[in-house]
Amino acid sequence: MNIGDPWPDLDEAELRVLAMQRKLHHWAKIDPGRRFDDLHNLIYDPFFLVVAWERVRGNRGARTAGVDGIAPRSVGFGAGELLSGLRAQLKAGSFVPQPVREKAIPKASGKIRRLGIPTTADRVVQAVLKLVLEPIFEADFKPCSYGFRPRRRAQDAIAEIHYLASPTRNYEWVFEADIAACFDEIDHTALMARVRGRVSDKRVLGWVAAFLRAGILSEEGLNRETTTGTPQGGILSPLLANIALSVLDEHFARKWEALGPAWTRAKHRRGGGPVMRLVRYADDFVIMVGGRREHTEALWDEVAAVLAPMGLRLSVHKTRVCHIDEGFDFLGWRIQRRAWRSRTGKRAVYTYPSKKALASVVGKIRDLTRRGKHRTLADLLRRLNPRGSAKSRRVGAELRRHAVEVGVRARPWW
Repeated sequence: MNIGDPWPDLDEAELRVLAMQRKLHHWAKIDPGRRFDDLHNLIYDPFFLVVAWERVRGNRGARTAGVDGIAPRSVGFGAGELLSGLRAQLKAGSFVPQPVREKAIPKASGKIRRLGIPTTADRVVQAVLKLVLEPIFEADFKPCSYGFRPRRRAQDAIAEIHYLASPTRNYEWVFEADIAACFDEIDHTALMARVRGRVSDKRVLGWVAAFLRAGILSEEGLNRETTTGTPQGGILSPLLANIALSVLDEHFARKWEALGPAWTRAKHRRGGGPVMRLVRYADDFVIMVGGRREHTEALWDEVAAVLAPMGLRLSVHKTRVCHIDEGFDFLGWRIQRRAWRSRTGKRAVYTYPSKKALASVVGKIRDLTRRGKHRTLADLLRRLNPRGSAKSRRVGAELRRHAVEVGVRARPWW
């Protein structure tokens, strides 16, 4: 991508940004108490802006416009002018984000998911903020978190559950949880307090807070204030959600560490005490329990108390306790322990696409292959092949509950 002078070449910019990200991550890792106080110069650095623009323009949501009516793909040769204007506003401290455009997306359950689509300029600034902040907070994120993180994916979360539920580990009880309207109800004050735990640069904090309270323009043309939450559809939203939900990761990490080394944990479990492991993908999570049902039932109050300071609550209708032999659905997969040899009675944990995910895929393929929908066979194959190949790798991949329509996938920087 060449956007003209005086902007740097993309390859050179990516190398410079990657080097800086590695430094930020290293500094955050070696000093868990460090608060970064000089980050704003990176936000309007030409190298960071060029990389941010490339990711915004190359994303699959680049054909979707915000309230300004400008889609990133339509900018073309005006990219240099766009970035120059943004850089000047950021340096002068005059940048103010615009409200996001609300778009209702029907869910498989019949309900509606409301996405908030930022303007092209706001997407670039959010992408730069993510480039700078993500390496810092990645130093603090726990291994139990898999959603919207570099080099982590849903299959890793499923593999971890499979490992914990398999024989010799035998985490048999499952607390299958759902957070009610997570992206809509995150408390801004509590979230910003966690961001300030790592960032003391007032200008960066101001930009993050400005995006949180930017407001929403509804499909009916009405403006709504955003006093809580971070809109789904924003590039920065998944990172902010992970920062907020890290309270859950840290709580269960402390409980695990309090049990001591492996031999003391084994002794604790033999004595009838529970051991618990959290597996979280964004706001979807399960807690695998090695213990009894009553230990798992007690998690209702414990998890609710951990989430409450962040303004979040469990969904009463979607949260439940079950046994691994009963099975449960998670991230589009069915996970269940069953006998694999009838004579010996041995059991194994099986993971396979859930009925809901399969039904959704079949429905999409049926819609695509409807008679008269395509003019030629080549047109049908062009539409069908990308979906078929994707589903062969992972059924239900595009049905991720919290896929962000205009989000940016981070490249690894370690």
